[in-house]
Amino acid sequence: MNKAALKERIREAIDQRRQELIDISLELHRNPELSFQETKASALLSGFLEKNGFTVERGICGLPTAFRGTYGSGKPSIAILAEYDALPQVGHACGHNVIAAAAVGAGIAGRLAVDKYGGSVVVMGTPGEEGGGGKIIMVEQGAFKDLDCAMMVHPSRRDSAMTEALAAIGIKVEFFGKAAHAASDPEAGINALEALILSFNNINSLRQHIGEKARIHGIIKDGGAAPNIVPDYSCGVFLVRAPNMNYLENLKTRVLDCFTGAALATGARLEYSWNERLYASMKNSLTLAHLFSANMEAIGRKIDPSLPRLGMGSTDMGNVSQVVPSIHGWVAIAPSHVSEHTPEFAKAAASEAGHKGLIDGAKAMAMTVADLFAEPELFTKLRWEHANRSD
Repeated sequence: MNKAALKERIREAIDQRRQELIDISLELHRNPELSFQETKASALLSGFLEKNGFTVERGICGLPTAFRGTYGSGKPSIAILAEYDALPQVGHACGHNVIAAAAVGAGIAGRLAVDKYGGSVVVMGTPGEEGGGGKIIMVEQGAFKDLDCAMMVHPSRRDSAMTEALAAIGIKVEFFGKAAHAASDPEAGINALEALILSFNNINSLRQHIGEKARIHGIIKDGGAAPNIVPDYSCGVFLVRAPNMNYLENLKTRVLDCFTGAALATGARLEYSWNERLYASMKNSLTLAHLFSANMEAIGRKIDPSLPRLGMGSTDMGNVSQVVPSIHGWVAIAPSHVSEHTPEFAKAAASEAGHKGLIDGAKAMAMTVADLFAEPELFTKLRWEHANRSD
């Protein structure tokens, strides 16, 4: 059986399991679970893999809802990543139910390539993507060190083989002032809320003089108790993003100056803490992207050849891409005017378009697995490319 025939069998295998995969997707969609609380999702996905011949390790890397399902043994070893956490209030408005179903579908179909060529396919369950940085923890724990490459596919408004993900880090800031009656004794107070508002104004001024792709945004978590009391405490949470980690380090210093300046101006005391987990920028594997693109087009998807700005954000897949050749593909399930993280996108993730996206995404990833196993020299190319890309 040649590679073309193997790919046809892979497509047929996924079509035969179409309803099973859709049922998994819908079950996750009906039962959204927040970051690191995905007990039902993790059990459903890992159990499905186990029933289909995978050896499953649960609770890996000290994360109760993370898992590793392996079929085959030894090298080469290709990982397909599943995300399955949801968002507060809007559930699966990022379509992680589609990601998870596509991942297990691709893994099970990828068994055909393992049976023919040897090696192993790993379906990695990665919890807590939505702000929790689950993959960052897993990278630090060495979960990806023995893999030759990794891939995933994310529902979107476009079909693409690559993503432009920004490096990102969060910061919590607190200002401590002095309470006073806002009308009868304002001169006795130190206004912590004014310090936070001034910080926002400082950041707005900074935005004029930072790189085009950099982002700074935040919210006020606590701004006082009553309008007639000078607030003695305020708290804000901000995200700082940049196209690469070097620029992020530079931007962190400039952002911190915005807060320290506000503290000096108002007399409030500043305390701050940067998040422990830094989201890395995405280091796209061009070789993997080319293979994935060709397979998406073979099943009727038109790939955008550019690296579009649409949907640019941050993902812990960027951290994976820094240690192993990786792609974070996109599959369209909604029209261009429907933004992710909205109720409209959550609806799309359980629609016929969402079902087609998960099936096509599973096929394209499994077919890419077949390409890699059929041409083992590609792994040398992947390693060289990864070592010589600086992003």
